[in-house]
Amino acid sequence: MIRENQRRFGFDWATIIVYLLLIAFGYVNIMSASHSGEITSYFDMSQSYGKQLVFISLSLVLIILTLSVDAKFYERFASLIYIGAMVSLVGLFIFGKDINGARSWYAVGSMTIQPSEFAKFATALAVAKYISDIQTNLKTLKDQLKAVAIILLPAFLILLQNDAGSTLVYASFFFVFYREGLQQVYMLIAFSAIILAVLSLKFGILIAVLAALIVVLGLYFFNRKIKISVLQSIAVLIVCSVFAVGVKLFYNNILKPHQQNRISLWLRLEKDPVKLERMKKAEAYNLIQSEEAIAAGRFSGKGFMEGTRTTGKFVPEQDTDYIFSTVGEEWGFLGASITVILFVFLIIRILIMAERQKSQFSRVYGYGVASIFFVHFTINIGMVMGLIPTVGIPLPFFSYGGSGLMSFTILLFIFIKLDSNRINEW
Repeated sequence: MIRENQRRFGFDWATIIVYLLLIAFGYVNIMSASHSGEITSYFDMSQSYGKQLVFISLSLVLIILTLSVDAKFYERFASLIYIGAMVSLVGLFIFGKDINGARSWYAVGSMTIQPSEFAKFATALAVAKYISDIQTNLKTLKDQLKAVAIILLPAFLILLQNDAGSTLVYASFFFVFYREGLQQVYMLIAFSAIILAVLSLKFGILIAVLAALIVVLGLYFFNRKIKISVLQSIAVLIVCSVFAVGVKLFYNNILKPHQQNRISLWLRLEKDPVKLERMKKAEAYNLIQSEEAIAAGRFSGKGFMEGTRTTGKFVPEQDTDYIFSTVGEEWGFLGASITVILFVFLIIRILIMAERQKSQFSRVYGYGVASIFFVHFTINIGMVMGLIPTVGIPLPFFSYGGSGLMSFTILLFIFIKLDSNRINEW
């Protein structure tokens, strides 16, 4: 009897409750951001909130189906799920529909499906399957390259569809690799590259190389733990110099004008006031309106459906990428803080659950889930508040969209199912 009760009620209810709270609060904000005039029906399919209610209902059905499947199914068929997701991404080049310059959707009647959203949990399963293989050792270069290839394939296919925002999410898996034995030097190189890129764009190649020189000299003369030779120091400086030049060339010749403008506004690179004002009108309008909406909310907000900038449709894409500005205006600092706390709790809770898993597959998948949520949450809110360049990436459970909501739901509840199976193992 006890064992049967565990099989039925062994789910992590704290995580499920947080999920339901985020879904409910997200729907309330979508309603505020998308309604026009008086709401006559919550099922008005001409409005985003009416469609989102249908997506929520479908997500609840998906929860039941996901939890009904045997936990071992996800491990056994992880590779097939991944292959199916890749086929769906390739199919977009033939059957996909262009929306806002991105060929990322299949049209199904009046609805659209975005395969890149579902590819995230498929990739998380594939990464977990590969790393948990008894023959895999992430400390060897061969296995590192294979693991990276698993995440680069969907990232590359999505990038070809002109969806750079979704591509960035796949960088989250490097946190998983680090947890599973990837050498610390790779993370150090990644963060150093980011800093070097920012320095080269903001202050120029010479300053970036000088900064690298100071760090190398410091390691050479003062750090006893890291011993590097003169030749190694010279090699590092050459690599840094080439990288700094490459960043400049990539920025000037590869990035599209709107991408250049977003980075330029973030780093405040433009000095000409006329060009700067033109760029703000073209690229920073959403951000400016979003920041003003959040600032208008003050501490407690203006109240549900009382936000003047939200109801006045001042912020474009407010029910999708910029949904957090609605939270800020109508619920203020208090509501925004509660939203952040809920997301932080969810991510930390997933990490705690991951660490208690008995199988490596479940642990790796759990870290993949936490990493994906962390990147989405950090980039979206950072973008809306102007802390990072504008990137089109949704806020999980808040942004309008059926593909995103359902894929995040599947992503989370597969792990909840895997965690419940830990309890059922005797």
